[in-house]
Amino acid sequence: MSGDPSAPSVPSYDELAALVVEQAALIAQLRAELEQARARIAELEAQVAKTSRNSSKPPSPDGLVKPAPKSLRTKTGRRPGGQNGHPGSTLRMVADPDVRVAHEPGPCGGCGTSLAGRPVTRTERRQVFDLPELRPQVTEHQLVERECGCGTRTKATAPAGVEAPVQYGPRVSAAAVYLYAGQFLSKDRTATALAELVGIPLSAGTVATMTARAATDLTGFLTAVRDLLAGAEVVGADETGLRVAGRLHWVHCARTGKYTLIDCHPKRGTAGIDALGVLTGFGGVVVHDAWAPYDTYTDATHQLCVAHVLRELQAVSDSAPAGAWCWATQAADALVALHRLAVDAATTGTPIDAADLVAHTRALRHAAHIGISRTSPRGTKLMAARHALACRLIDRETDYLRFTHDPRVPADNNGCERDIRMIKLRQKVSGCLRTLTGARQFCAIRSYLSTATKHGIPLFPALVQLAEGRPWMPATT
Repeated sequence: MSGDPSAPSVPSYDELAALVVEQAALIAQLRAELEQARARIAELEAQVAKTSRNSSKPPSPDGLVKPAPKSLRTKTGRRPGGQNGHPGSTLRMVADPDVRVAHEPGPCGGCGTSLAGRPVTRTERRQVFDLPELRPQVTEHQLVERECGCGTRTKATAPAGVEAPVQYGPRVSAAAVYLYAGQFLSKDRTATALAELVGIPLSAGTVATMTARAATDLTGFLTAVRDLLAGAEVVGADETGLRVAGRLHWVHCARTGKYTLIDCHPKRGTAGIDALGVLTGFGGVVVHDAWAPYDTYTDATHQLCVAHVLRELQAVSDSAPAGAWCWATQAADALVALHRLAVDAATTGTPIDAADLVAHTRALRHAAHIGISRTSPRGTKLMAARHALACRLIDRETDYLRFTHDPRVPADNNGCERDIRMIKLRQKVSGCLRTLTGARQFCAIRSYLSTATKHGIPLFPALVQLAEGRPWMPATT
């Protein structure tokens, strides 16, 4: 039988052993590839799941199906809208209208007799608020020249600001800058708006010239604000991207509750921050989003933005199985509770309860340690990022919780985000800026308008002062 040539050959023991080893290696390779694929899928799912609620992305990329809002504020029991005692802004009658028009009744509604000359029994008042016809007011300055008996002719001197035979006045310049830098119209639409609303035929080039002149006249203002911010006790700092001349540039912001300084720079890192001129040598507390270049300013004390880290923790919580305990959720709850303690203490004027502070800090610390333990393998980029987040909560705990010990320091950097949001809004409305010079001019004017607003000065009066060559200046003491 063994000599039958049609019988199948039987592999030897060594051949079988080699085949088993080969198959085991193939299975191990497939398992490794499967794990890599799973890790990559998890990373992509996490990337797709990023929204403005669980990351630093702005709300605009959320698309039409935006995530349901989730506020960190607790319910107060008050109804929505204006509260009792709120002044409101309802249209009300004035005692002395500009024009009064009397409307007489027709014949008597009973017998049809004429009512001319009959006694007035009641007058019902109705007032219509409207704009007058908008048209330019032209003032002619006649520079009289007279000849003296000695034969010398002397001409009157033109008033300050009247430099050409025909020119636009300061209120026209202020209106152009207001529409361009205050309401984010493009130069073309600004010119069109003024032509249609008030009959002033500006060109886009004229708007550009008025804007450039306004920014140039702000040199002293920007220097004063820069000095005030550099000497402040607490400063917020942030940056955001801006398309300039078709390329990505960076808008840098430093601010307090009273002052705003914004500038544009090609670089995002320390080169751009140094160019703003506030944090170099700054010795106060700087509030920021834990971006590494800010930590290079070692003369300053740091408060890391709690709102930013809450969004990072939310992304971890979103990926946890439904109903399962998650370390990131406990850490976020502890941070929110600590923030609430600080707000309540500031509202009531009392110190934070020490026992509550210790309890919530311990909950935050324990959650972060568990996060470190669960992500310690760092087998994927996503796991490594979450491990870094948990480690940061431990390593930078003092910087995250500085607001609980120093009432001057806010827990978040939302003020900076509000200040530079206007730059992003301008890009959405009118597109990117064509030159870096134009972007810096726009940022200079936004610094002026934001600071004036923080001091209760409306935009247009501030711009009129600027157009008259006497920009509003903040008090230096």
